[in-house]
Amino acid sequence: MAVATDYTWGTGRRKSSVARVRIRPGTGTFVVNKKPMKDYFPMVAHQQECVWPLESIEAAKRFDVFVNVQGGGPSGQAGAVRLGLARALVKFDESNLPALRADGHTTRDPRMKERKKYGLHGARRATQFSKR
Repeated sequence: MAVATDYTWGTGRRKSSVARVRIRPGTGTFVVNKKPMKDYFPMVAHQQECVWPLESIEAAKRFDVFVNVQGGGPSGQAGAVRLGLARALVKFDESNLPALRADGHTTRDPRMKERKKYGLHGARRATQFSKR
């Protein structure tokens, strides 16, 4: 049994989401967690964010994209897919890097949820002050 090795991989992270993205030359199929992207991300803004790196290099119909994403919510997952797809496109062809970098797709968004501290209600929220 032969295993297909013609995929190019990229990993993207955003908030607490992690996306593993595989691409191969094809007809433009976009599958997220074994569902069509439009079913997995019903909001148009999230769909556009996922496809944005392909549109930056004008290759929307030249690649089949397969994504496994977990953790976080839809917004973080869409951002993780965007970064993973951009990294896979750069690995596939280094000449894609300048266009993707110019549009900001290769930069990891470092904003994460701050951890809760002991003695506080949340990361920064303290108990209400009582004068008496």
